[in-house]
Amino acid sequence: MSFAHTIEELSQRIEQALPESLKQTKSELDKTIRQAVMNAFQKMELVTRDEFDIQTQVLARTHAKLEALEQRVGALESTKSAP
Repeated sequence: MSFAHTIEELSQRIEQALPESLKQTKSELDKTIRQAVMNAFQKMELVTRDEFDIQTQVLARTHAKLEALEQRVGALESTKSAP
């Protein structure tokens, strides 16, 4: 789900919950709701799903490299400490 789609869905839900008298100024209200939702999302400093998935992959690769280095250091330390 894209950021724009999420904003659209939230603005529609908010609009549907409003009394009929407020729906008369639909275009102005729609613009105001969209801006309020976007401002709220920006304050939360959210990331997209794609960005999250990329960072998860980077973290997994980094973790694997760290484990490999720990094993190498362990092997080197054991060979140096052996008589």
